[in-house]
Amino acid sequence: MLYTFYGDDFTGSTDVLEQLASNGVPTALFLRLPDADQLARFKDIEALGIAGDSRSRSPEWMAANLPRIFAAMKQFNAPINHYKVCSTFDSSPTHGSIGRAIELGREVFSPEFIPVVVAAPHLGRYVVFSNLFAVCPDGTIQRIDRHPMAQHPVTPMHEADLCRHLAAQTKLAMGQVDLTAIQSGCAVTELDRQLAEGRQVIFFDGVDPTSIATTGELLWQRALERSIFSASSSGLTAAIVSAWRKSGITGETLSPAPANNKSEPLLIISGSCSTVTANQIRHALENGSRSISIDPCRFPGSLNSELERVRDAAATSLADHHDVVLHTALGASSGMASGDALGRALGHLLRDLLAMVRTRRVVLCGGDTSSHALEQLDLYALTWAASIQPGAPLCRAWSEDPSLDGLELVLKGGQTGTPDFFEAVRTHNSMRA
Repeated sequence: MLYTFYGDDFTGSTDVLEQLASNGVPTALFLRLPDADQLARFKDIEALGIAGDSRSRSPEWMAANLPRIFAAMKQFNAPINHYKVCSTFDSSPTHGSIGRAIELGREVFSPEFIPVVVAAPHLGRYVVFSNLFAVCPDGTIQRIDRHPMAQHPVTPMHEADLCRHLAAQTKLAMGQVDLTAIQSGCAVTELDRQLAEGRQVIFFDGVDPTSIATTGELLWQRALERSIFSASSSGLTAAIVSAWRKSGITGETLSPAPANNKSEPLLIISGSCSTVTANQIRHALENGSRSISIDPCRFPGSLNSELERVRDAAATSLADHHDVVLHTALGASSGMASGDALGRALGHLLRDLLAMVRTRRVVLCGGDTSSHALEQLDLYALTWAASIQPGAPLCRAWSEDPSLDGLELVLKGGQTGTPDFFEAVRTHNSMRA
């Protein structure tokens, strides 16, 4: 095993799955800790992931659950062990604490240090002197505290300096290997200096494939000497894959499959408040999809009647071969149900619809809600089927239930994708169904 990872939400987990599998590294993403029989079905994999929902959990939940997951990952003796976080790094001391996860991972893996690679240029995320910048829906690049993520309903990013942001979540000493060290060829020297000063968590800047590749080569050489535990975005995956390609461990990127006009309707379920997702929904409606609004203010009091109304309307439209968009918001919304309650409700809704109508391709939008929704289905693993747009691949679902086995899923984060994203999903052919 070359690489193990735990994703703090399901959408981010599929991002790492795509980075690995599309670059020729056989990978399985499990939706819970796999048993021996499930592992045996993927005996040729070189990377293993576990999709989780710690991004929406408390530090107490993390302390009760993450150590056993990390211990299971450690048994594979992989050089790279990755606690995958969102490239917007949104978190807080009480909600999805990356600092607490780092502390728990450090106890299990006993690494020399914890590298943190947040920059993911392929997703429009850049880190300069530990300050995070991100592409906005209008195409401009803004510091994360001036980006729409500053208005996230649960974990708003009000601090762009990642060291300062993380310092509110852990007392571990932090350092950084900044862009000047990386670009001047002094990254190794700077890392050694930081470690000699007692720094335990080290941030790495990154603005382009070259800087990411430099970090990847450095970390891969360290991992060959002593296994690494890292709390990072999929930028770490891109960095390590670059190092593997240079050393011949993996080959060329696999080509995307050609477009295919699918005859079955597409089902889209969104619990996202993002303006990016809102624009994608509007684009789909302008191009013939049918919209059904879900009122989250009716959760949990009138949950059953609301879900029955939405389910019946969606089933009718899908049976008539119309693409259907079920959504709880079109942009910012007030009165939202909590992420876990809303996600569970949407998961039950999806499960009922799949039992009623024939649709084999589904998009779930929103990091927290996607995670909790997918947990309501009887699935045990996902594998990569095709790349559509960065960070939101098409996945093949694995289940003991024949009606769910082979279901094609896209888990889309709120900030991911172009306005025509849903059309791209509908027409794209799967490479490995």
